[in-house]
Amino acid sequence: MKSNIGDVFSAALVRQAVISREIGSRRKLSSSIAIAITSVSMLSAVGVQAADTKKSVEELQAEVERLTQELEASKKREQDLISKGVAATPDDTAPAAAGEAPVEAVAETEAEPEQEETKDLGEVVVRRTRAVKYAKLKDVPSSSSIVTAKDLAREQTLDLGGITKRAANVSRNTGNSRTYGLSIRGVGRVGIAEASDPSVNTIIDGVSSGYNGLASFDFYDVEDVQVLRGPQGTQGGKNSVLGAVSIRNRRPTFTPEANWGLSYGEWNRVVGDVAGGGAVIDDLLAWRGSLHVDKGDGWVINEYNHDQTWHNRDRVSGRLQALLTPTDNFSALVKVEAQPRGAEFYNGLTYRTPTPNRWADGSVNPLRTDASTRLARRWFTEGIRNYSYEGDYLAEKVNLNAQQPLITYTTGANVQLDWQLGDFHLASITGFNDYHFNARNDEGTPFDISLNGGGKVDRYEQISQEFRVSSKYSDLVDYTAGLWYMQNRHDFGQGINSNNGWGADAGAWFANPTQYAALDVDGNGRYLMENSLKGMERGVSQNIVNRSSAIFGQANWHVTDPFTITTGLRFTNEWRRNSGHQLLQKQGFGQELNPVEVNGVKLGGFATNAVNADNNEAGISGELTAAALADPNQVAVANSVAQKYFGKNTYAELSATEKRQVGHAQAIRRGQIGVLWHETIAEPFKANQPSFVLSPSYKINDQMTTYFSYQYGEKAGISQLVNGVSNLARPEKNNSIELGLKTELFDRTLSFNTDVFLSYIKDYQQEVSVLDSYTTNLLDDGNLYYTTANGNAAEVRVIGVEIDGQYSGIPYTTINFSGAFNDAIYTDFKNAAQPVENGFTGAAPYRDVTGQRLAGAAQFTFNIAPEVRVPVSVLGGENVFHTSFNTYFTSKYNSDVNLSSYAWIPANTTTDFAIGMGRRDNLFDLNLVVKNLFNNQTPQSITWNSFVPSEPRWFGVVVSGKL
Repeated sequence: MKSNIGDVFSAALVRQAVISREIGSRRKLSSSIAIAITSVSMLSAVGVQAADTKKSVEELQAEVERLTQELEASKKREQDLISKGVAATPDDTAPAAAGEAPVEAVAETEAEPEQEETKDLGEVVVRRTRAVKYAKLKDVPSSSSIVTAKDLAREQTLDLGGITKRAANVSRNTGNSRTYGLSIRGVGRVGIAEASDPSVNTIIDGVSSGYNGLASFDFYDVEDVQVLRGPQGTQGGKNSVLGAVSIRNRRPTFTPEANWGLSYGEWNRVVGDVAGGGAVIDDLLAWRGSLHVDKGDGWVINEYNHDQTWHNRDRVSGRLQALLTPTDNFSALVKVEAQPRGAEFYNGLTYRTPTPNRWADGSVNPLRTDASTRLARRWFTEGIRNYSYEGDYLAEKVNLNAQQPLITYTTGANVQLDWQLGDFHLASITGFNDYHFNARNDEGTPFDISLNGGGKVDRYEQISQEFRVSSKYSDLVDYTAGLWYMQNRHDFGQGINSNNGWGADAGAWFANPTQYAALDVDGNGRYLMENSLKGMERGVSQNIVNRSSAIFGQANWHVTDPFTITTGLRFTNEWRRNSGHQLLQKQGFGQELNPVEVNGVKLGGFATNAVNADNNEAGISGELTAAALADPNQVAVANSVAQKYFGKNTYAELSATEKRQVGHAQAIRRGQIGVLWHETIAEPFKANQPSFVLSPSYKINDQMTTYFSYQYGEKAGISQLVNGVSNLARPEKNNSIELGLKTELFDRTLSFNTDVFLSYIKDYQQEVSVLDSYTTNLLDDGNLYYTTANGNAAEVRVIGVEIDGQYSGIPYTTINFSGAFNDAIYTDFKNAAQPVENGFTGAAPYRDVTGQRLAGAAQFTFNIAPEVRVPVSVLGGENVFHTSFNTYFTSKYNSDVNLSSYAWIPANTTTDFAIGMGRRDNLFDLNLVVKNLFNNQTPQSITWNSFVPSEPRWFGVVVSGKL
């Protein structure tokens, strides 16, 4: 038995060394050395025969020396890879790729996350303890979080919505791909428009996104996701005033690898993934390919067309990468990816509730234009139409005749070059991305009212280029500096095009009570009412071009071994241009009912005394104005109306009642046409904007670091048109300070990071009430008229506390957690737009909401995500049983940018759960995943007469493994 011990240890050492060489793990080499040294002592202690002992000890000592040499070689190879941007260090803060936020936390250090591993080697038991995932987060002086690929895979998290439920104080807008957006610390959640920059920057493989829609797709074959809070930009990439979310996908290596996963769940949803790669030419060319498919029905069926389901999935994505390493100090990484055209239903899933019959001041709401009064009209109740207000319109179901799916697709390419020249690392990264979006919406009923309404992005395109130089660490200073440029454009085809289209029932729907009563009395009036809007389409088009260029630098000054001062400075030149028009794209069946012109846009109609204001309707006679009578063209159009609708030769032959009917039909049409304008160029935004950071940090000991940070950043202003008039929004400016502590406790089983922060944001960009110059000039009655548009709230203050960490002190268990207290309020906002309940007669055009909390800003958020992995021996092999859940809590918040009293979302909790079993070598795994385990049905958003429901519980089975 004694002589067998040496054989067992020798075999174990050889096996361990082979594994170390195969996977290139420095930790396992170190472990092998430690086992070898321990073995020498143990062989002597157990008293084996002298000759055997001497031989075994000599062999083990030789093995220790050989493994030590291999460890040093492994370190050198790893540093070479790091210098080329191929790999991130497992122990230290990795140098960021060009344009990428710094890697502030390490990935998990072992393939299997069980707390202890027990091996029976004859009479010897070897134990090891798994390292904490966030081992080096404590050395970075800023507030940040990391979510690893394993964190995402446990409960099949595929998009930013799920990711934000696993990191502190970050959240995502609800809505479709075009309205996607992120907020950090409760600020920036309410999206604005294509003309404005994202407040929270999204970085994908080192390339910043100038448009939120690029981050709305699924993420697959991910390495990790990092959240950086506070103004960013002094280390490169696009500047942002609130923070950044950086997604790193897995990169090619020279080690052959192939992974796969397949899931099937409720609503016929199938998700498939395959990824792999390896060497094409050893030490010269490697590749990696990834394919992702997500297909399935939605959970709400359209009653009008059962082939349409809401929240269906229609996504196929692919990525191909190639890594070239022709020399030891140079590498080139090329990536191309695409998500082809997908068709998904998101818009239109709105459940209605009765409209309150009183305004906020207590006065009676007459509900003159409410669906309850419109659906009571004969037009919508007679004949074969079996549809009612209470039984159908207010029911929690979808019944839409004209809704079309959202069409999205995107492509992209990156080229990253890295050189290691002595003590300097040079990098260049070139990025290209485009994005397409098309929505055609219904008004919410099965009637022919709205057609082809919605937004369209013909093509968004961005190109970016970054050059960067980084120095090695030195006793005095290490630094990063560089140049960055980005151009993004929405000026292809029709640019950003938003449409309104009207069907055959639109006239009866949009007619006010006086207009409807005058027209729905005979066939002639009904024909006029139908044609007043039928087939008409109006479109507003924007052509947007944004250019940014910057010089940046950041240095770490090592005053003493424990004391470092980080300084950073950036200057960004911003240029924003916006032009557009709003015109009738289709005249429809009632072109002859047009006004003569609107805002200088000639429409070819004729002028009567018809208006679209309730208090003047009694005076409508439909008589031609003096100017019309003097214009032969207008008289000819008026005569054509008499012939078409009444069978009379001239307009003069019409009776007074018939002329009034024409006047009311004209008023309906004029009211829906709204404001038109020819192509107009808005005032451009031009500025040189600074960003900087000052952050001293002190390393109290190996397990504890404290820091103070002062960050400043600016967001470009918005060049835009409001009703055809230029209305420039001012740039947004953020002063942010943090005081933080990052520590490892209890024998490094607890990583606990916390910070206290305070931000003052000047000229916060959001929807506000602005002067409507067009309407004011049109009516010219001595009053000022207002509308809502993107503008500035004078000041916002945000103060709070964040925590983020992991605990692994319980056997076989790892617990990730994060949370925040966040108090985000307007400290000066006197021009907020009125909420809908303040629409009573005589209400002011805007209100002062100073002291109120920002929309979307919950005061408390928290998530906890434990995972248990227990080794078991079943089915003749070494397996692991695993289970996990992620619970996310948010306190109440207001979902309306105008802070409606009806729009409060109550506090709620959502839990995702998984349980399964697999092989410890990851060759096969079977997992049951439940999303929204307790079926939280808190609405996503609420208005005073509707709400958007949340997605219900979903079950799925996931199988995955390695090839």
